[in-house]
Amino acid sequence: MGNFQHKHSLGQNFLKDKSVLTRIIDSVDIKEDDLIIEIGPGQGALTKYLKLFHANLICFEIDTRVKKYLDNFLDDKTDIIYQDFLTIDLNKFLADYKYNKLYVIANLPYYITTPIIEKLSNSNLEFEAMVLMVQNEVANRLSAIPGTKDYGAITVLLKYLYDVQKLFFVSRESFDPMPKVDSAVIKLTPRNDGFVATNFDVFNKLVRDAFKMKRKNLKNNLSSYNLDIINEVLNKYGLSLSDRAEMVCLDCFIEIANVISK
Repeated sequence: MGNFQHKHSLGQNFLKDKSVLTRIIDSVDIKEDDLIIEIGPGQGALTKYLKLFHANLICFEIDTRVKKYLDNFLDDKTDIIYQDFLTIDLNKFLADYKYNKLYVIANLPYYITTPIIEKLSNSNLEFEAMVLMVQNEVANRLSAIPGTKDYGAITVLLKYLYDVQKLFFVSRESFDPMPKVDSAVIKLTPRNDGFVATNFDVFNKLVRDAFKMKRKNLKNNLSSYNLDIINEVLNKYGLSLSDRAEMVCLDCFIEIANVISK
């Protein structure tokens, strides 16, 4: 890393563990006519491994100080964009690119993990998969199952769009400089079981309302809804209004949303 001054404000903790980099690469099967988006490549530790796929690659990096490292990767299949990813109109930007399947592989800055995932999820782009390094605590929350303390609104809303897997744990010692927390790699693949909400806005509001006060039960959090209708659906899943939202599975939330949308 030399004498590079890492910026804490940019969440710069560069991955240095080769075994972790190898496991990230092994988690996907990318072909030469596919397109990879990398967010926050830093000095290019992961970029170097992504280049082994010989696929099309776009790296978005906000810190121009790493230009001297990243520009070494430039060729006819690799673009380095020195711009804040959150300001990019991704759909418009990718309109000029031709590719078969689209992937996102990134070691995300901790402080903007959620905004980046929300931006990707709201883009309406068809991703084959997203493999993301995130804070271990966030990985637990995003991959949580009903009935656990980590299960929350963001879990349900993300699971509506993707199958979420926590692939493996990554020690804080795998980074330079070493952060104060451990990390994990998660993989998001599009959910395609066919059970969807007839009105996503209703589903989205229902989920957020159900979790708005985690210590309160569904009867309290959803008091503005038709509780008799909701209770009928809950009973089908072995639940009741006295349960908390953390007990309600994705399919149950979808079914409730569809019933109250009628």
